[in-house]
This record gives sequence, C-alpha cells and structure tokens, in this order.
Amino acid sequence: MTIATLAAEGGVGVETIRFYQRRGLLDTPDRPRGAGSGGGIRRYGPSDVRRLRFIRCAQAAGFTLEQIRELLALDATDDRARARTLAIERLSALDAQIAHLETARTALRRLAQECGNGDAGPCPILTAFDGGHGQAPVP
Repeated sequence: MTIATLAAEGGVGVETIRFYQRRGLLDTPDRPRGAGSGGGIRRYGPSDVRRLRFIRCAQAAGFTLEQIRELLALDATDDRARARTLAIERLSALDAQIAHLETARTALRRLAQECGNGDAGPCPILTAFDGGHGQAPVP
C-alpha cells in the first residue's frame, strides 16, 4: 500500500507518517529501482499498519513518543516486567492529572456559584483569574 493508504488505515495524515519515520517509530521503506510495476513508490504492508495503530493507541493512553519507542522495542523482546513498569508510571501520572483537574473543577464550581448569587461587586471568576482581591486562583 502507498503512504496515503497507510495513513488512511491508521487514521492519520501523511505528514504524521513522515513525522513518525523521522522520529524512528516507523520504518521508511526503500523506493524500488527502475520504472517497473513499483514506479519508485514506497510500499507499506500490514506490519506497518499494526505498528501505526500501536503508536496511536499508546498515544491515546498518554505515553510520550520516547516511551512509545521503548514499548515498541519491548514488543520485540517480550519484556513484560518493563512494559508493566511503564504502564504503572503512566497510571501514576494520570492519577496526578486527574487530582489536579478535580481540584480545578471544585474551585471553578465554587466560583460559578459565587458569581451567580447576585451580589454586587467584582465577578468572583474574573477576580480569581486575575489573582486579586484575596481570592485563591483556580489551579
């Protein structure tokens, strides 16, 4: 398949494929020589689609490209212990992000309620974002 077909199969753009190739996550196939049936067009196969989908799923789980590179290497060695360690580290980072978002949601909910109570004076939301008037800023 062509790079455009690979991109469509993986749900990404052609430039994303090229970006992953530059980062060493996807191989860049050689161009066939001559004007034969290949016409100098690089061809990709099912293993490239599988690898691209792996990359996209790992990104959706929040792994960095460097972590994905390591996961791809682990896939070849079947090092389950290291893969599990990476997953646990990612879970810890997600837990921290969730805690931060929950704090922000609680603060914003409180500010929205204060803003809607009809009191005169500056808007609590705008004041909080400005950091003024003794109001604790939203994290």
